[in-house]
Amino acid sequence: MNENKKIPYKIYLEEHEMPTQWYNVRADMKNKPAPLLNPGTGKPMTVEELSGVFCTELAKQELDDTTAYFDIPEEILNFYKMYRPAPLVRAYHLERKLQTPAKIYYKFEGNNTSGSHKLNSAIAQAYYAKNQGLKGVTTETGAGQWGTALSMACAFLELDCQVYMVKVSYEQKPFRREVMRTYGANVTPSPSNTTEVGRKILAEFPGTNGSLGCAISEAVEAATSQEGYRYVLGSVLSQVLLHQSIIGLEAKAALDKYDVTPDIIIGCAGGGSNLGGLISPFMGEKLRGEKDYQFIAVEPASCPSLTRGKYAYDFCDTGAICPLAKMYTLGSSFMPSPNHAGGLRYHGMSSVLSQLYDDGLMEARSVEQTSVFEAAEQFAKVEGILPAPESSHAIRVAIDEALKCKETGEEKTILFGLTGTGYFDMYAYEKFNNGEMGDYIPTDEEIAASLSKLPKVNG
Repeated sequence: MNENKKIPYKIYLEEHEMPTQWYNVRADMKNKPAPLLNPGTGKPMTVEELSGVFCTELAKQELDDTTAYFDIPEEILNFYKMYRPAPLVRAYHLERKLQTPAKIYYKFEGNNTSGSHKLNSAIAQAYYAKNQGLKGVTTETGAGQWGTALSMACAFLELDCQVYMVKVSYEQKPFRREVMRTYGANVTPSPSNTTEVGRKILAEFPGTNGSLGCAISEAVEAATSQEGYRYVLGSVLSQVLLHQSIIGLEAKAALDKYDVTPDIIIGCAGGGSNLGGLISPFMGEKLRGEKDYQFIAVEPASCPSLTRGKYAYDFCDTGAICPLAKMYTLGSSFMPSPNHAGGLRYHGMSSVLSQLYDDGLMEARSVEQTSVFEAAEQFAKVEGILPAPESSHAIRVAIDEALKCKETGEEKTILFGLTGTGYFDMYAYEKFNNGEMGDYIPTDEEIAASLSKLPKVNG
């Protein structure tokens, strides 16, 4: 049995221990994620319909829930080799500081200019756009990591890149914005007056700080109103989780090499790209009955889609122009407070992760912002990396679990995803250090008001 366990990884590991295939966890799911629905007809989206918004090859990946492995094109592999394989690090100093018997590992995705894991999917989506002969792509970004990654990928492949950046992040993170512009991207704060849906949102929510849902609506409109453009998304979609599986595949290969098996696997959760990518191969083993793991999704208490949302069909965007996805959602009209983890300010969760959560295969926790930054600074002081606010949600719960081991004496092995660095998030760190950071938690009434506007769909 041990021999069989190792065989698949020998197939797609190169001499540098970087995967040459992406893994599609949906192939091993008994309960498949519910299909995307056409909001006009209420019927499942087809490749042809999705191809009007996404690149054709990406539309095919989005709807394929049976193919377990996809070959990574050579051009993408060559790009990956600039910064992959990414390091898997044992957090010895954090363990000592906590005086815990737990072993703590983190998969660090910040070793590229974008500062995060987002580049793994950005280069893939830009590649398929270029291969299709498109002029450019449009997208949204929250904290700016995805927009930065896509601007890098588009510059490398000589594609036009138009980014709608959530207004609060646009204002809080000017240097992230300038990195995008340095790579040639056009960056617009969202919601804006440049699109019809942006103007509608501004009229309905005057003075809003924006949200990922707003920015998605604007980016989709921009893509569909310009010839030779398609929309690309940095999280939520199944195609993105597929590309990000390289994180988990590398982590598993490194752990297998040293006969290390994690007990607990933790990731921050906004739309689901990082968490889904990290847990995919481990979840595959759990789904096939080969091993068991504890998976923990960590989300901000200010935007708690898994822990306080409803599992239902909803629009992926605030403007209600995207396909309907069945997911844990707070409602597409939910406007999160302007917390400093911009990449987690999304009203819903990946359909894949939502299905796994609903099936009881993973758990979720919400954590407050000040607690997250306390963990971030504790980690930075002993491990030498200033973490992104998003990543720090995973650090918070990893520390909590390690302290539980200290109390019980259990020697558990913890793996978490360090999605990126926080060097462009100094405004947030400044607020925390000055004691000016608060913890906003939406009321039940606010969430109920948003959920009351869910579209009426059977399923």
